[in-house]
Amino acid sequence: MSTVDTGRPRPLLVGILLLTALTLLACGPARPDGAEAPAGPPRSGGTLRFAVSSDQGCLDPQQVTSNDTIYATRQLVDSLTDQDPATGRITPWLATEWQTNPDATAYTFTLRPDVMFSDGSPLTADVVKANFDRVGQLGARATLAKGYLAGYQGSTVSSPTQLTVHFATPNVQFLQGTSTVSLGLLSASALARSDDERCRQTVGSGPFVLAGYVQNQTITLHRRPGYHWGSPLWAHPGEAHLNAIEFQIVPESGVRTGSVESGEVDAIGSIGQQDELPLTDAGIRLVDRANPGLPFGISFNLSKPLVSDPSVRRALSLAIDRAEVASSVFTSHTKPATGVLASTTPDYTPAALGFDLQAANATLDAAGWHSGPDGVRAKDGTKLSFSITFSANAATNKPALELIQQQARRAGIELRIIQRPISDLPQIQTSGDFEALWGNITRADPDILRTYFFSGGANYYRLPPGPLDIPLTGQASATDPNRRAQLVAQAQQLLLTDYTTVPVVELSTVLGVAPGVQGIRFDASSRVTLSDVWKAQD
Repeated sequence: MSTVDTGRPRPLLVGILLLTALTLLACGPARPDGAEAPAGPPRSGGTLRFAVSSDQGCLDPQQVTSNDTIYATRQLVDSLTDQDPATGRITPWLATEWQTNPDATAYTFTLRPDVMFSDGSPLTADVVKANFDRVGQLGARATLAKGYLAGYQGSTVSSPTQLTVHFATPNVQFLQGTSTVSLGLLSASALARSDDERCRQTVGSGPFVLAGYVQNQTITLHRRPGYHWGSPLWAHPGEAHLNAIEFQIVPESGVRTGSVESGEVDAIGSIGQQDELPLTDAGIRLVDRANPGLPFGISFNLSKPLVSDPSVRRALSLAIDRAEVASSVFTSHTKPATGVLASTTPDYTPAALGFDLQAANATLDAAGWHSGPDGVRAKDGTKLSFSITFSANAATNKPALELIQQQARRAGIELRIIQRPISDLPQIQTSGDFEALWGNITRADPDILRTYFFSGGANYYRLPPGPLDIPLTGQASATDPNRRAQLVAQAQQLLLTDYTTVPVVELSTVLGVAPGVQGIRFDASSRVTLSDVWKAQD
C-alpha cells in the first residue's frame, strides 16, 4: 500500500485542470476561491438573509441534487476531504491523511479525533462506514452519492479513527467524491431515520445546525457553538461569524431582485439576464464562478420511439442557436456549451456545436420527416412532436426552454414543455416517464459522464449496452492520468457523435450580494461556503 502525501498532488489522481477563478464585479482584487478582498476585521453576529428560487424538499446531502438546496445543506455537513478551487488538488478536512493502494481499489483514511456531530455524538470510523453503507440503500434518491461509490464492497474499521474503503474494481474518482456535499457525513442517529425523515432532520458536524425548515418557504440555520474543525481552505476553521442564516424560497426573479435592492435580503441566487443591470445599477455586487460537470442541456429517453431516432436528436442540436440562448436568457457570465462537459471540468474536450438551421432541415428531409400544413414535420402519420420535462430549480430553465422551443419550430420540430416539481424528478427518472429531460449536474470530475450515461448503472436514459460503456468504465479504473484523459475524450466524442445528449449552455453560479456582506466563497464545485461570511452591520 502506497502512502499518499497530502501536501502534494497524488499520482493516482487525474491531473485536474485549473478551475476558472471567480470574477468579481466590484472594486478590489478577487481571490481565486471566490472570497472578496478583506474589508477590515470580521465582525461576529448577525443574520444573513439569502433568497433562492427553489426548494428540492429535502436537506439530506446524500439525496439532494439541486444547487439552491445544496446552498443550505453544505453548511450543515462536513466532508472527509476538500478540493482546492484554484488548483483542483484534494486536501485534508475531517480526514487528516489517506493512503491508496496501487490499483485504487482501497482507500485508508485517518480521521480527526475531535469532531462532534450536532447531536453530541463523535465522528468515528464506524460512523463513516455506516454513511457509505447507507448510500446503497437510498436507491434512486442517491444518484450522485451512489455514483461516487461505484463498485463499493464495504469498509473495514481498524480503529476508532481509521477505516479502509474497498471497491470491487479500481475507482480513481472516489477521492474527489469524498470532497463533495453528496458524501457529506451524517450522525449515526440521522442515518437510522427513514429516508423521508432524513430530509427534514439533517444532523451533521458542520459549522451550522438546522434550526427550522418550512418546505418551500424557509430554511433556518444557527451557528454551531464550539466548532473548530473547518477545512484548512477556509479563512478560519473555527466557529462561523454569523449567528444565523435564513434561506428564503422566492420563486419570482423580480421579487428576489427587489428584495436585495431594498435591503430585505442580503444575497440572492438564480439571477436572470433581466436582473443583471438593475442589480449593478443599485450597487449590488455580482459574484460568480463557472460550474464544472454537465452543462445545461437536453438528454433523451432512448426507449421512446421518436427520440430514439438519431436524426431527430441531430436535427434538434443543429437547430439550437446556443449563443442566442446564452445572451437572451442568462447573465453575461454565461457561455454557450462547447462540449458534453463544461469547459472547467477536468479532461474536458472542446467540440463544434454549431447552429445550422439549413443542415437541421436537410437532416430531417433525408430521414423522411416532411413538413406538414402547420409547419410541424411528420413521418408515416406521426408528428415530430415530443416533450421536454424540467423543474424550476433555476429561474432560467423555463425561458431557456421557451426560446429553444421557438428555435426548434423553425426546423419543423414541435417541443412540448412540461414542468414538474423538483421532488418528483428522481421518480420520473427511475420510471422512465419522460421523452427528454432538461438539466445540468455539477461535479469537478469527468466521471459524472459514467454516472449518467453508463448502460450498466442507473441508466435513466435507457441507453443500450454499446461502445460507449467501454471508455466510461475504463476511465473509472484508469490510474494513469494520461490514459484516463484519453478514455474521457473517447466517451465525449461518442456521446456527441450519437447526439445522446444535446448540451446548450454552461452554468455559472451568479449571486447578487448586498454591500457590507463579506467572505462569500465558492468551493471547487461552485457550491457556496458561508462559514467565513460576516456582515459589516445588521
